[in-house]
Amino acid sequence: MAYLTLDRPKLQANFNFLENLLGGHHIDWGITTKLLCGHKLFLNEVIRLGRLELLDSRISNLRAIKELAPEAQTVYIKPPASALIEELVTWADVSFNTELETIRAISAEAVRQDRQHLIIIMIEMGDLREGVLREDIVEFYEQVFQLPNIKIIGIGTNLNCLNGVMPSEDKLIQLGLYKKIIELKNNVDIQWVSAGTTVTIPLLMAGGLPQAINHFRIGEALFFGQDLVAEDTFAGMHDDVLELHAQVIELAEKPTTPSGTLGKNPFGVTAESESSAGTSHRAILDVGYLDISPQYLEPVDGRLEVIGGSSDMLVLNVGDNEAGLKVGSYVTFRLKYMGALHLMNSTYIDKFVLDEAGEQIAELPQPELVGGG
Repeated sequence: MAYLTLDRPKLQANFNFLENLLGGHHIDWGITTKLLCGHKLFLNEVIRLGRLELLDSRISNLRAIKELAPEAQTVYIKPPASALIEELVTWADVSFNTELETIRAISAEAVRQDRQHLIIIMIEMGDLREGVLREDIVEFYEQVFQLPNIKIIGIGTNLNCLNGVMPSEDKLIQLGLYKKIIELKNNVDIQWVSAGTTVTIPLLMAGGLPQAINHFRIGEALFFGQDLVAEDTFAGMHDDVLELHAQVIELAEKPTTPSGTLGKNPFGVTAESESSAGTSHRAILDVGYLDISPQYLEPVDGRLEVIGGSSDMLVLNVGDNEAGLKVGSYVTFRLKYMGALHLMNSTYIDKFVLDEAGEQIAELPQPELVGGG
């Protein structure tokens, strides 16, 4: 059966890299956990790192975090749906917001629950996803900051999330200026200017990050070590914290092209047939589109090639089988972010943590019992 592993030592090493980088620039940061889909075994590994500001886009995932670590500060990182306000105030300490009506509803619910709810106002800076328009931000702030049980702790923006607009020094200087304008007009201090994500790290490394940007939200770099600008791995980071292991269920030498009258396959694609085709060994693995699209899979063994798949099987060209595969062998794959996200959301894929000795951990540690009896 196919399974996914999280390598604890490599996760720790990536975390240490980010701690040193961001701490060296006096930048606060939280860990974006939405990749983990609320899976408590993996969430526990993140909690063990010790940075207990955890961000997610699903209330159920924030609840899972609070159940594991009640002391964690949970942050809901998209504008909340009105139907979720009660749960939001219960499980999220902080939320990203762009709609006045929604914030008023959060305020009313926070009063009812006798809680203070913290918010970050997101500003539209060009990527055209969520965000208050820049020309409206001062008036928007003034309508929010006196609402009961609401405290505005920051402003922020999302870039490169919809249209691929890259963070730049100019855009982030503008964001810092909005902070200053709001503070001067309202005689307040804004704690965070949250505009850093994995895609902003190269700008920070190059010395182009404005000083006003003091908060990052990091997920992809932690789990994949990815430099999204250079499309490579950051030197000193690991790109294999998460790996998929799928088992060979058939291995045979077969023609490299299909024979017979060709029509569209279940994905609407018609295969090409070449009369000069030869043969090669093909391995069929026990994972498929139900779990992950083959485009997100890269065999660790470079002699293996992903050539296609169906709903629950993956086909590899293994050439002359120099890798020595046989039925029952496991093939290991490096993953891209979206592929890992699909696997985490698949109930068909087992999940294990690899500890410092390389041993598999399948369950959360049991809490120590106090007393006896």
